[in-house]
Amino acid sequence: MLSTSIAAIDRAQILTEALPYIQRFQGRTIVVKYGGNAMVDQGLKNSFARDIVLMKLVGMNPVVVHGGGPQIGKLLERIGKKSEFIQGMRVTDRETMDVVEMVLGGLVNKEIVSLINQHGGKAVGLTGKDGRFIRARKMWLDPAAESGQSSAEKIDIGHVGEIESIDPSLVAFLDTGDFIPVIAPIGVGRDGEAYNINADVAAGKLAITLKAEKLVLLTNTTGVLDKEGRLLTGLTVERVNALIADETIRGGMLPKVNYALDAVLSGVKTAHIIDGRVPHAVLLEVFTDQGVGTLIKA
Repeated sequence: MLSTSIAAIDRAQILTEALPYIQRFQGRTIVVKYGGNAMVDQGLKNSFARDIVLMKLVGMNPVVVHGGGPQIGKLLERIGKKSEFIQGMRVTDRETMDVVEMVLGGLVNKEIVSLINQHGGKAVGLTGKDGRFIRARKMWLDPAAESGQSSAEKIDIGHVGEIESIDPSLVAFLDTGDFIPVIAPIGVGRDGEAYNINADVAAGKLAITLKAEKLVLLTNTTGVLDKEGRLLTGLTVERVNALIADETIRGGMLPKVNYALDAVLSGVKTAHIIDGRVPHAVLLEVFTDQGVGTLIKA
C-alpha cells in the first residue's frame, strides 16, 4: 500500500511540474522535426504520437515535419538504384525524386498521420506542394564550401531545393480547426517542379515563418556534448558560437546546431536538440524542468 501511495505521489509531482509549462505554452506553436530512431522503433513511434496528441489537447499547436532518408534509401535499393550523397545531400535525379515523393508524401506521411489519429488526434498530412505553401528553387552546391572557400563552378545535384518562401496560412487554418499538420519536406518551384528539401531546414524555416515558441529537433544522439562527453544545455548564441569555434561542436551535429541558431536568431524563442531514442522525449523536453537534450536560446 505504501509503495502504491509513493508511486501516486510521484505521478502527482510530475503533473504539478508540468502545469506551469502547460499554462505558459497554451496557444503557442511548437514545430517538431520527427526523424531517426523515433521513426523506426514501434514503441518510440507510439510514444511520439501520444506526446503530440497530448500537446494538442492541453492547448498547444504542434506542427510535425518529418524526414524519411532511411526509408527512401531502402526503396531505392529494392529497385536497384544506389543512393549517392554530396556534402550530405542526396543526389536526386528524376527517378529518385519520384521515389522521394512516394515515400515522404505517401508511405511515411500517411503512417504518421494514421498513428496520431489512432491515439486520438486529428492529423492531416501535407507536402509543400499542397497549396504551394513551401516554395523552393533548385539548390546548387559549391565544391569548395567544405574548405571555407567559394568557387564559381557549382555542382548540380538534381531535384534538391532550398526554400524561397513559406505561406503560413494553410497551417494556421488547420490549427484553428484543432487539426495537427504533418508535413513532408517537399517544395514546389515556380515551374511546378518538385524539390527534395532537408527536413531539419524545412522545420527551422517553418518555425521562423509561424513565429513558433519552440523548434524541437529529434536526433539519434543525446544532444550537444562538451569535450568530456557531458550534455550541455541552456546555451546562448554566444556560447554556441564559442563551442563551434573551438570545434567542440563538429561533424554531424554542426548542421543541426546551425539550423537551431538560425531559428533563435530569427525570432523563435528556443530551439531544442533532443534524444529521440528516449520514450516520450518531446513531453520530457517541453513539460519538465530537466528535459532530455540541449536547449539553445537567444
